[in-house]
Amino acid sequence: MEFDVQNSVYICTNNTNDIQFSKKVIKKILHTGYKRIKAEPAGVFLCNFALMLAIYYLCRIFFFLANKSYFADVTFNHLIDLLKGGFQFDISALAYTNALYLFMQIIPFRFRLYKVYQNIAKWIFVVVNSIAILANCIDVVYFRFTNRRTTSTVFSEFQNESNILQIAVYAVFEYWYLSLFAITLIFVIYKLYCFPTIVKKISRKAAKDTKKTGSALLRNIIYYSTHTLLMCGFIYVAVIGMRGGTGVSTRPITLSNANKYVNKGDETAIVLNTPFCIIRTIDKQVYINPQYFDSEDKMNAIYSPVHCPQPKEEFRPLNVVILIVESFGKEYSGFFNSHLDNGNYKGYTPFLDSLCAESLTFTYSYSNGRKSIDAMPSILSSIPMFVEPFVLTPYSTNDISGIAQVLKTKGYYSAFFHGAPNGSMGFQAYAKSAGFDDYFGLNEYGNKDLDGMWAVWDEEFLQYYARKMGELRQPFVTSVFTATSHHPFRIPPRYEDEFPEGTQPIHKCIRYTDYALRQFFKTISQYEWFENTLFVLTADHTNQTSHDEYFTDINSYSVPVLFYHPGSELKGLDTLPVQQIDIMPCILGYLNYDKPYFAYGQDIFSIDRKDKFVVNYNNRLFQFIQNDCFMQFDGQETKAVYNYKTDIFLQKNLLGTVDEQPKMETTLKAIIQQYISRMIENKMDYD
Repeated sequence: MEFDVQNSVYICTNNTNDIQFSKKVIKKILHTGYKRIKAEPAGVFLCNFALMLAIYYLCRIFFFLANKSYFADVTFNHLIDLLKGGFQFDISALAYTNALYLFMQIIPFRFRLYKVYQNIAKWIFVVVNSIAILANCIDVVYFRFTNRRTTSTVFSEFQNESNILQIAVYAVFEYWYLSLFAITLIFVIYKLYCFPTIVKKISRKAAKDTKKTGSALLRNIIYYSTHTLLMCGFIYVAVIGMRGGTGVSTRPITLSNANKYVNKGDETAIVLNTPFCIIRTIDKQVYINPQYFDSEDKMNAIYSPVHCPQPKEEFRPLNVVILIVESFGKEYSGFFNSHLDNGNYKGYTPFLDSLCAESLTFTYSYSNGRKSIDAMPSILSSIPMFVEPFVLTPYSTNDISGIAQVLKTKGYYSAFFHGAPNGSMGFQAYAKSAGFDDYFGLNEYGNKDLDGMWAVWDEEFLQYYARKMGELRQPFVTSVFTATSHHPFRIPPRYEDEFPEGTQPIHKCIRYTDYALRQFFKTISQYEWFENTLFVLTADHTNQTSHDEYFTDINSYSVPVLFYHPGSELKGLDTLPVQQIDIMPCILGYLNYDKPYFAYGQDIFSIDRKDKFVVNYNNRLFQFIQNDCFMQFDGQETKAVYNYKTDIFLQKNLLGTVDEQPKMETTLKAIIQQYISRMIENKMDYD
């Protein structure tokens, strides 16, 4: 077979030499075409864009391998589907982040080929994409704490932290393998970056002489016309890439579009990439009223956050102490996990276990968020995290109530304690808006006993908390948020040899904080107000996990919730599902509070057990528990239903086969619409 270059046709022949010649010709044509593409700035953009697509895929594969324990159900074939799904989001992210670089390469002017100009373009490309690589790599670790890709709210979340640089430096060395991976990728894009054909800058006189000739003028007209059309074509394609599709009716893809590729909510983190998630959530309206119900009366008939209690006994003015323990996931407790490790699991919280035995606690108890900033609204104001952390939304400035504000009507004094610098995590601001009279942070404690990273060591600060409560006017409601059991999981040097290591870095730190709690209760038990106090203990969220059942979509929210009233009959292990937003109404119910109040949770002391629910939000899916069923709902339709008590690994999807599903969907829709509509309309309080 021969290839006629001039006529572009194949000619049949039996001559082997002709075949070899035709292969050489084709190879030469392809090579020439590739060189021609590389010679043009627009072609160079395509080559460098393709390089970044490959880099993003390496980041995605690395993300999956580093967090494989979180995706135990992802088979090889399903992983391939997830990787394919990520292509659309990578193109969109790269189109956004490389918009300036693209413009520099396609503007129809000859100075694009000057060396200085192309060097500037290269550094813009390398720097911008290096930042994108770092964002993807950081989420390899940060995902383990949030269970989702990072969004633009991360900038608000840490805006008040003064130790970000210190944390970043520490992380670079702790996660050295991740740092090495990121550095390698950045080096690759620097070395493999493609340059167009560079020309030397011609003199003004030469340029003027060239323009005098007719042929040169014609060539210029053709050049500028062609490259202007080429620029328009690239811009059109870039916009399509950003939007994620063609057609006037195509809406720009957003984070929720990843759901069509996944079987479970947390798998969206594989499909998505971090730059896309950050870009697509900047200045976006977080909440839009879904309008499931066309009248407020219909919605209120199903569910309302306004509580009108009717206690049968008089109000009892017990003191209230709420302990929010950093990262104290239920997995770390031997009390809740005697079945683990073939019945040999002891856990890392001997004091908490002993306290659970003297308290009312629950087999199924959950957080309403995955971050520390989600905990205060959930626990102290009964406001869950839906879509984004409440304190980071514009609606957090609305009028809100909370346990402190409500108990003020009964003459309570209130105070919040946190051993970090005042203003850290926005806790001080939220405490004030929720009605707390005073805030005690590092400013009040004094600049001492610091862990070198976050706050005062738990033991010292809990002792300070105990002493301060001994000085308060009664009745009081106070809350403390501990800090030590947090990454990088340090403990005081004097205890390094006293608390043994576990299977995860956090375990040694959990042992220390458990010990600090023991010392705290030992101290406060000596005060006369101790017997007249209701204690509530929970965690803000879960953390590092060792056992498969705690990697599931629901158990990744599994935290202890216990109520302890010394010398009372408030004891036992209940199978009723509870959550952080139930804490406030439960406290008020136990005190026989008799006035209307606002809370999204339920009072377990008065609720009909069959109506008890748990709700949270995980990777763009609303999660709902009622009775034996666990349901996942994407805002439009139900994606999965499981029997979470018998199917602890959530492997058998019962979608469409469970009689309770329609009722659960209706209740969940009422909760979602109540939440969103009240946020928008500033009705997060009882009038």
